Order: sequence, then structure tokens, then C-alpha cells
Amino acid sequence: MCYSLLRFNYSKLITHNSQLDTMQLKNILYIFPLAVLFTACGNNAANTAAEKDTAAPVNVTLAVAGSSAANSSVDISGQMVSSHTAAISTRMMGYITKMNVNIGDNVHAGQLLFSIQSNDIKAKDAQVAANIAAADAALANAKKDLERFKTLHAQNSATDKELENVTLQYKAAQAQSDAAHQMHSEVNANMAYANVTAPFSGTVTQKMMDAGSLASPGMPVLMLESAGALQATATVTEDRIKYIHTGLHVNIHSDAAGKNVGGTIAEISRSSVATGGQYLIKINPDNSEDLLPGMYVHISIPMQAKEEANDNVVRVPVTSLVTQGDLTGVYTVSTNNKALLRWLRTGRTEGNEVEVLSGLATGEKYIKQSDTRLWNGATIQY
Repeated sequence: MCYSLLRFNYSKLITHNSQLDTMQLKNILYIFPLAVLFTACGNNAANTAAEKDTAAPVNVTLAVAGSSAANSSVDISGQMVSSHTAAISTRMMGYITKMNVNIGDNVHAGQLLFSIQSNDIKAKDAQVAANIAAADAALANAKKDLERFKTLHAQNSATDKELENVTLQYKAAQAQSDAAHQMHSEVNANMAYANVTAPFSGTVTQKMMDAGSLASPGMPVLMLESAGALQATATVTEDRIKYIHTGLHVNIHSDAAGKNVGGTIAEISRSSVATGGQYLIKINPDNSEDLLPGMYVHISIPMQAKEEANDNVVRVPVTSLVTQGDLTGVYTVSTNNKALLRWLRTGRTEGNEVEVLSGLATGEKYIKQSDTRLWNGATIQY
């Protein structure tokens, strides 16, 4: 607020303006102080601008715009998963009669996990067993006939035609016996599908069905993960995949476990068609102790100096930026050592640096930090 000390002789005003009516006089009395007030404020603003012009130079630290430092890294998020995971299902449709495991159970290879109702398979197995008995009996009878006719043929008591017919009968009986035994093998295979066992040793992590549920071919009943072997999986954008290769050492941090471990990139997907433009990578941790499947982790992938030098992306520290609403800028230096605010178009933030898409070129000087608050046009020294 601006203050003005006014000494005004109202009696003189009334004397010299005796012809003014009361209303005109009131208007003069209201307008005159306001005019004096605005004049004082204008003088005060001018004095403030003059004070800025004559203010002492601000000490600043300059930096040259360019690519990021050689020891920068790409930080991405990932998740710990088992290196060997299987969805356990059945190849036959039927009701689950018995579920032998629960979530969290450790199982060994070949252990019975669950059973499917198999009354029809058992009935067919009995029928096949009867067919095998009949086929074996027919084969045994045909074999005796063949041996008898061979003896008669040697004594010239049976013709060649009779021996040939008996031989064919024996071969037909033998084929029927083989077919019956093969059908028994098929029944045994179907019985194995009714009793589902663990394909490898691991831990049951999910159970989608319980006893009494109707299982169908291809529908998962259990999820089994191998114990011990864990991997970190993450996705990388297409502009960073060129910097990553198998064997590259990375750092893995888990907030849940509260630990940092090293790791090595083991697999890199070379297609992003099914992942929305993201490339899947798998990392083997050096030590997976205290890490569990499903934990989210932060993965830091180092960038080599020669790779960053070819990046041609200008980056500046986040602390050097000036924000006003939705606008982001940085102070540059004029030829007469004045601070000039320049607005930028920024991109991604990586660590403590932000990518500059436009507004600042490589090699230009900008103010990295200052001792006091800067303003546009402030005199600087460095």
C-alpha cells in the first residue's frame, strides 16, 4: 500500500470555489487523494525497477548444454518370477475327485497332484482286458494248429494250400492279440491323464480348482513354479534396446526385501509385436536370497560413454529448471551478462536429469545454479 501525507486547506478550496455546489465539491474531495495515491504508487514501482537495475550482480554457476554424463543409467521396473513355471492341467474332461495339494506346498517330480473321475476308463479297461484274453486264446489255438499242419505237411498228409491257410489264420490271430494289447496301452495312458503328477519339483503357487470342479482339457488347475531359480523380467523401450546386450551386468533393488543385488542379462526378446512396442528382457540375479516370485524390483542398466555420446540428446539437471504453471524453462546468459529466461520443451526425466527436446542446443551456456533468486534481466557474474 502506498501512503501520501496530504496537507490540504479545505477552507481555501471552498473560498476559491464558492460557486461549486455541494455535489461537485464532494467529487473533487474524493478524486484528488486517489490521484495522489496512484502517482505515489507509480513512483514506487519505478523506484523498484531502478533498484533492480542497480542491484549487485548475482553469483551464478554456468554449465554447457550437452549429452548426459558417461556414467548415466537407464532405470526400469521389473518383477521377480520363477525361471521354470508350468500350468498344470488335464487332457481329459471330468470332475476332480481328489485334490492332494494346497497353495504353498512343495512337491517333488512324479508326486500325485490331483485325480479326475475315471469310471468310464476303468470300465473300458475291463473290456480291453477281456478282449486281450480272447485274442491270446485264439492266438494260442492258431499256433497249435500251425504246428500240427507243419508236421502233417512234412509227412505229405496236408497240402500246401491247407498249410498256407493255417499260417494265415495264425498271423491274423497274432495281429488281433497285438491290437488288444495296444488298446490296453491306450487305456493306461488315459488313466495316467486321470492321475496328474508333478512334472518337476517345485512349489504350488496357484490353485484354480478344488475337488468337485469340472476339469477340461487345456484349462489350468494348478500353477507350479520351480524352487530356487528366480529371474527378473522387465520391458525396455525401442530407443534403449540398442544399448542392451546379453551378459551386461545390472543392479537390482528390491524395496520389499530391502536389498541390492547384481544381475546379468540372460535373455533379450527381439520382437515387440505382442508387447506393445516394449522388448522383454530376463535377468539372472547373482543372489536370490530373500527374493520371492512376484516381488517388484527396480533395475538400473548402466550406459557406456561411447553409447551416450552418440545419443545426441541434450539433458540438464532438474534443479536448474524454472517452472511457471505448465511452462518449463532455464536461464541462459546474454552477451552483456544478463540472465535471460528461455522456455523449453522437455521429455523424459532420468535420475536427476531431464531431456530437452527443443529450446536449448548443444554447446549453449545456461545457469546451472545461483546464490540467490534470479529474475529475467538480472545482472550476473561467474
